[in-house]
Amino acid sequence: MTTTVAPQPNAGAAGAAVAGGRRRRPQGRFAHAAGLRVGEHFASPGRILAIVTLVVLAVFWLLPFLWAVFTSFKSETAAAATPVSWFPSDGFTTDAYASVLREGNIPLWTWNSLVTAVAITVITLTVSSLAAYALARIDFRGRRWLFWLIIASIIVPPPVLIVPLFYEMLTLNLVDTYWAIILPQVVHPAMVFVLKKFFEQVPVELEDAARIDGAGRLRVFWSVVLPLSRPILAAVSIIVFIGAWNNFLWPFIITSDASLMTLPVGLQTVKSAYGLQYAQTMSSAVLAALPLIVVFLFFQRQIIKGFSTTGFGGQ
Repeated sequence: MTTTVAPQPNAGAAGAAVAGGRRRRPQGRFAHAAGLRVGEHFASPGRILAIVTLVVLAVFWLLPFLWAVFTSFKSETAAAATPVSWFPSDGFTTDAYASVLREGNIPLWTWNSLVTAVAITVITLTVSSLAAYALARIDFRGRRWLFWLIIASIIVPPPVLIVPLFYEMLTLNLVDTYWAIILPQVVHPAMVFVLKKFFEQVPVELEDAARIDGAGRLRVFWSVVLPLSRPILAAVSIIVFIGAWNNFLWPFIITSDASLMTLPVGLQTVKSAYGLQYAQTMSSAVLAALPLIVVFLFFQRQIIKGFSTTGFGGQ
């Protein structure tokens, strides 16, 4: 008996034909690693347009910051000269930074900002996560109305609450204390909403399995839900920390003691007797923003991952 073996096409020739006839598309894990759907071209027109648009927007966003950095390294004469120029004729200098560091208590102000920002972040994360979990999982009377009340409070402008909050701190004898800076900033309705959206995506079966093993509500929350929520918890923590660090108005109003000034408030006290000093002002802004830039560069992946898993990233 004779067995006929069908000729197999040459793999190299087939590959060349495919490559010559059309571009290869990423498949499987390669497509996932590139952020594409299976079969999608790397250079599709829509993707190119999106990248170009994002690059243009990023350039427009970076220009003011770059201008602040360049101006901070100019002399006061060059910073105030007209017409304006990116590169001063007399060269760059660090005199503005030396003046700010000499006239201000930067280490103390930085420490105050760090203490208050960390405390606000920890308390906000604790309160918001517990409230969000209760709204996502516990069925109690008035839950829907309470949730809508929290959503409605997002649109309340913070300056509207300054006067009642000040009188509240005054009544509690907390003016000119760390707690006066911290407590009014720990309520974040938007963070409750974001965390609730994430907790609703955690499989209920995991919580049921923990309850079968005898775990209570808090045990389930601590041992099951929170470990699965690390991306969104990291994102919320960073956003709250940045907001607390940048807050100028409330610490400025509630404190008059120089030893309690935060960095944004303290830098505003470094004024010159010769009026507005552009280079000095820009150097103060760069010093205040530098820690936040470092934090964002280290944790930007967690921010993107956290919000993409809540549905806000289009996934």
